Amino acid sequence: MAAASQKATRNDAAVVVDTVAEGSGEDDQRRSKVAVAAKASAVVAKMSGFEAESVSDSAAKPSAKGIQIMPKARTKHPLDPLTSTEIFVAVATVRAAGATPEVRDSMRFIEVSLVEPEKLVVALADAYFFPPFQPSLLARTKGGPIIPSKLPPRQARLIVYNKTSNETSIWIVELLEVHATTRGGLHRGKVISSQVVPEVQPAMDAVEYAECESVVKEYPAFQEAMKKRGIEDMDLVMVDPWCVGYHSKSDAPSRRLAKPLIFCRTESDSPMENGYARPVEGIHVLVDMQNMVVLEFEDLKLVPLPPADPLRNYTPGETRGGIDRSDVKPLHVIQPEGPSFRVDGHFIEWQKACCLWNFRIGFTPREGLVIYSVAYVDGSRGRRPVAHRLSFVEMVVPYGDPNDPHYRKNAFDAGEDGLGKNAHSLKKGCDCLGYIKYFDAYFTNFTGGVEMIENCVCLHEEDHGILWKHQDWRTGLAEVRRSRRLTVSFTCTVANYEYAFFWHFYQDGKIEAEVKLTGILSLGALLPGESRKYGTTIAPGLYAPVHQHFFVARMDMGVDCRPGEPFNQVVEVNVKVEEPGKHNVHNNAFYAEETLLRTETQATRDCNPLSARHWIVRNTRTVNRTGQLTGYKLVPGSNCLPLAGADAKFLRRAAFLKHNLWVTPFARDEMYPGGEFPNQNPRDGEGLATWIKKNRPLEEADIVLWYVFGVTHVPRLEDWPVMPVDRIGFMLMPYGFFNRSPAIDVPPNPCEGESRDTDAKDNGVTKPIQPTLVSKL
Repeated sequence: MAAASQKATRNDAAVVVDTVAEGSGEDDQRRSKVAVAAKASAVVAKMSGFEAESVSDSAAKPSAKGIQIMPKARTKHPLDPLTSTEIFVAVATVRAAGATPEVRDSMRFIEVSLVEPEKLVVALADAYFFPPFQPSLLARTKGGPIIPSKLPPRQARLIVYNKTSNETSIWIVELLEVHATTRGGLHRGKVISSQVVPEVQPAMDAVEYAECESVVKEYPAFQEAMKKRGIEDMDLVMVDPWCVGYHSKSDAPSRRLAKPLIFCRTESDSPMENGYARPVEGIHVLVDMQNMVVLEFEDLKLVPLPPADPLRNYTPGETRGGIDRSDVKPLHVIQPEGPSFRVDGHFIEWQKACCLWNFRIGFTPREGLVIYSVAYVDGSRGRRPVAHRLSFVEMVVPYGDPNDPHYRKNAFDAGEDGLGKNAHSLKKGCDCLGYIKYFDAYFTNFTGGVEMIENCVCLHEEDHGILWKHQDWRTGLAEVRRSRRLTVSFTCTVANYEYAFFWHFYQDGKIEAEVKLTGILSLGALLPGESRKYGTTIAPGLYAPVHQHFFVARMDMGVDCRPGEPFNQVVEVNVKVEEPGKHNVHNNAFYAEETLLRTETQATRDCNPLSARHWIVRNTRTVNRTGQLTGYKLVPGSNCLPLAGADAKFLRRAAFLKHNLWVTPFARDEMYPGGEFPNQNPRDGEGLATWIKKNRPLEEADIVLWYVFGVTHVPRLEDWPVMPVDRIGFMLMPYGFFNRSPAIDVPPNPCEGESRDTDAKDNGVTKPIQPTLVSKL
């Protein structure tokens, strides 16, 4: 790709768009550090395709005045999210490349995201161009010390939908930054490649959803059907477009289709009313999203609207059926000395003198939050990588009601809508507490404009109870440490549901992935006296179908590996009961049995709580003090598999749900478990189920884990009107990675020496806790 970039740079026919950029200053510290760098090999330079010079030539080249000239510092790390300027340039470059004005006017921009460079390029940037400058990321070579004078230009990848031709294309644009004499600069974009992808439909956009709602509400037959149900005010009507999925050839991607669900509010002057409390059933609508016309309409069955539920609303006040609690005292999280984390752009360091964890934060329109270059700084052993990239790449919500329209509700919320594009702007003091660092996110809208989600990603510390404790029963002396964790999160809304995604980093070396589910149930209407076995009656005339939520975490691991090193393997561990006999005369023996997963087909695995099954990613060439291979283990939380028959239509597009764990060797083009375009995808088993047929070896490889975890939701009345948060996730836990507990050096809590312990009594009067027996002896 880098070679292609250089070729395109020399091509006079390449499309070039210039724009004034945001300010970009020089960083003396970076330049001085680069001057000292002398360990990047010529091999790395050639593989990455950028200019290289020997250290003696570039790092210490005196000018006429005797001042050393250092390579200019880059203003953007290769993994930083695209800036608003870069997105603008990428869109303008692609639009200018349109052959005719009609083609340019027909372009709709689904997604603009960063082209993530090769791992060696990232390692080089972290080693010599960006603090904290970690040359250990690159292997030592016998050749002379060579470092590049500059990194390759950043690139953007655009998914473009042509509204006239119904074609989807992928564009790669090179983003060049030409520094001016001032702190500003000039940005240019050049088209590197463009390709039309046949027989696909890209994700839907919020602009399309709004247009679809308007088209349906203006359709005369729809208005007549609503009049039969007693509704004449179209402002009360809510139209939620849902992708049609793929159930038959009529859903083929030759047309861009949606089948909306209809709801109706009761009060036109109440914008916060819960309109999902009145689903409209019996109406079939099919919308051509390309031309924004209703293709099919049929009033199949007159189902009366459910009566207005007095408990339907969730805003403060008595309209909810009660009054707010008045005895909730304030709870403040105060950090008078600030947080224990440090932020440099999108680079994060947390705790210890030279930091405990460090990683980079990214954000994409599809996945939302991405965590890059995760490493633990382990004292004298230095920076020890754990993972190259962590993210949630897909989620699927299949419903278990076979009745229309619920059997079609099989949402691929990442691939069909985009988790990042539907993210929230978080409010301080609500979504997060304490000392908070927010990160904004930029993305393109449907017509190519650049929009910002302010305070989109939240970074903060949380108290997490006891970390470790022991009390000597003879002396009564105790040591206890409180745990805190560093949390990175974002939240998105997809129609009626909210999903909050978290990565928690702990002081004992654990990493936890967590998803919190909340929002409003997707409901159906009942005829008088009717009940459904496939759901729970929530209110008179109202029921919530059973359904499942599945999430896929893609983890590009690198346990004790430099970027790109293929020195990891995966071991499955099952705890087994020893057979009765001479080795188990007391019938109490059990042991952990390890099985190396040697190939991709062998590594399609499911959770088994009966054997405490878990999986360990090990480095094949690094050992701890006992001679065991260092590793990190994946510990499942609660989980499930699809509760559907083998021939369920949604499993054609979601074959990856058939197993909880998949393992593949790293490949840059294998990013999404159901393929890049799951919307109306007619191809059976695209993605993981197809990739593993290569049955590539895994005994020593650059390992990628795909963990599928889900929850089966049988709705409760307590889930209404807004569902209390349900949690699901898993843990990455060090297993032989350290020589002892890495949390043993956590200091005592400063508050332990203060007399703050009180015992709450009746009527708010407090009483000091009496001293206990110092010793039992």
